[in-house]
Amino acid sequence: MRGAQNRAAPLFFLADLEYNMIIGTYGLTQNRSVKMLLEIGKAKVEVTQSGSGARACLLLHGWGCSAQMMENVRGALDGQMRVAAIDFPGHGKNGKSAPPPEPWGVPEYMEMTAEVIRRLSLAPCDIVAHSFGARVAILLAAEHPELVGRMVLTGAAGIKKPQSERATAKQTLYKGLRGAVNLAEKTHLFGSLPERGREALVQRFGSSDYRALSPEMRKTFVKVISLDLTDRLDQIKAPTLLYWGAQDTETPLWMGQLMSERIPDAGLVVEPGAGHFAYLEHSARFLRILHSFLLEGRE
Repeated sequence: MRGAQNRAAPLFFLADLEYNMIIGTYGLTQNRSVKMLLEIGKAKVEVTQSGSGARACLLLHGWGCSAQMMENVRGALDGQMRVAAIDFPGHGKNGKSAPPPEPWGVPEYMEMTAEVIRRLSLAPCDIVAHSFGARVAILLAAEHPELVGRMVLTGAAGIKKPQSERATAKQTLYKGLRGAVNLAEKTHLFGSLPERGREALVQRFGSSDYRALSPEMRKTFVKVISLDLTDRLDQIKAPTLLYWGAQDTETPLWMGQLMSERIPDAGLVVEPGAGHFAYLEHSARFLRILHSFLLEGRE
């Protein structure tokens, strides 16, 4: 049945073939990496594959990043397993990849990722995910447990931060000013002033991530951060390793501790002094932990 589905699905297109010299933690290896452009629905998704073996691993990068941010992981694993790295629509290639065909939330990114796994016959695959990529992985593991082996989540997003009184007041002010701008636009008396005013509000009140986005990707950003995945954590069946920077300010340590408590089969490793990109700041240690969790003692 799966083979029939694959034949009916749109084929991938080979973008290029690279021959890379990759220095991993466990020595120098020569690996061919194949870049493919998959058509999934109306979205175009770039995937880089390398390595071989009976088991597979999928790498999911963070918000606004690209598969290149996971190169240290790919280089450490693809000597012993198949490794695929996704460039999420609207993110990869330094944010220059094609955005989703319409504003997406986490469920749409998750279903796209599930289809990549099916299309490339990776299931059940291990997953290594950072930040936004971990949002997608959490929902994927909860919704499609048959597609997931083990997971390593680092600086995982998906839990909403409690809003401070100051943030609430700021949001109330923003909504009031935005309402005035929208009213001015409806009167058609102020030319392009409402549009300029709306962008001024974004620059004044929006987060740095939000300000950097195109108007279309801002809609996706709002949908993504609006979904709280806390209630999905106890539905995860996959053995899960959480790797966290003790000084992470984007996804504070308490989030990792909560995930460790709520995911049934989870363990938390805390990296002292590290921030949101702990897996890069302490790459050698992270890759040793990764190797032990994903490869040692498994047939």
